[in-house]
Amino acid sequence: MSAQPDNPPHALASLRPMRETDLDAVFAVEIAAYPFPWSMGIFRDCLRADYPAWVLEDDEGIVGYFLVSLAAGEAHVLNICIAPDRQGRGHGRRLLRALLQIARARGAERVFLEVRPSNRGAIELYHQEGFNEIGRRPRYYPSHDGREDALVMAIELLSH
Repeated sequence: MSAQPDNPPHALASLRPMRETDLDAVFAVEIAAYPFPWSMGIFRDCLRADYPAWVLEDDEGIVGYFLVSLAAGEAHVLNICIAPDRQGRGHGRRLLRALLQIARARGAERVFLEVRPSNRGAIELYHQEGFNEIGRRPRYYPSHDGREDALVMAIELLSH
């Protein structure tokens, strides 16, 4: 099995590994999508740590991205994001499936993530793709009203 995610030839957007030169565009998507975005330094640190980081881009630029950590047979979704003006077109599902394919190819048996309970669209996508809620992290995320819990979700990867 290849560690390269499927990239259908007919796709208008293509997947490729994130590069340092992508960080300005990735950061622009991040700040457009999140009220409490990651810093540029966090993205740089993830690249320097050699975490799998991929972008989805089309002729207009970067549409979305993901970063994942892999260790001891487990993967942890660090960040997965689609530009707000490009959401609802299947890009998030495509990124999530690519992330799972890479995690499986690199030996992960399960994948974990945290998501805000208020992010109903993401939760629905994760459920549709086979994730289950396994717990809650109290006061995990910053919010305008203080802190918001995180739902912890996981999926068991079947080896093929």
